[in-house]
Amino acid sequence: MGQQAPELVLTDQSGERHTLSTVVADRHALLVFYPFAFSSICTGELLEIQLNIDEFVNDRVQVLGVSCDPPPALRAWAATEGYRFPLLSDFWPHGEVSRSYGVFDEDSGMAVRGTFLVDPAMTVRWSLVHGPGEARHIGALHEAVRDLQE
Repeated sequence: MGQQAPELVLTDQSGERHTLSTVVADRHALLVFYPFAFSSICTGELLEIQLNIDEFVNDRVQVLGVSCDPPPALRAWAATEGYRFPLLSDFWPHGEVSRSYGVFDEDSGMAVRGTFLVDPAMTVRWSLVHGPGEARHIGALHEAVRDLQE
C-alpha cells in the first residue's frame, strides 16, 4: 500500500478501451484480478459484486475486473452472468498488466486473485492478494469501499 499504481490501458468485453488514470480522475478504482472467466470461484466472486453493484460502481468508486482471457470470452461470460461493469482483457501482451501488479502466475499463465483500490492520485490505497484456488473474502472488498465514505 502507498505505492504508485501502474498505469493500465486495456480493452473490455465490449471493445471499449479503459485507462486507469482516466477512471481515477474523479473517483477510486477497485481492480479485481481473477484467473479465468467461467470458473466457479471467479463467477461467485464477480456475481457478489454484481449483486451489490451500487456499492461498487458509483460516484466514489468504479470496479474493473481484469483477467488474461481474450475479449470474446469476457463478452460471452458477461452476457451469461449479466455483469454490468467492465471486464478488462490482459490477454495480449499476455499478462503484462497482471505482471506489473505482481499478480501474474508464470507457471499457469493466469492472474491470481489480486484486488487493489487505487485513489485519484494513482496510489494503491488498499490491496489483498490470494493464490490460485483461494477465494477472496468479499466482505473485505465491501469494507474497503465503505471506508471511502470516511
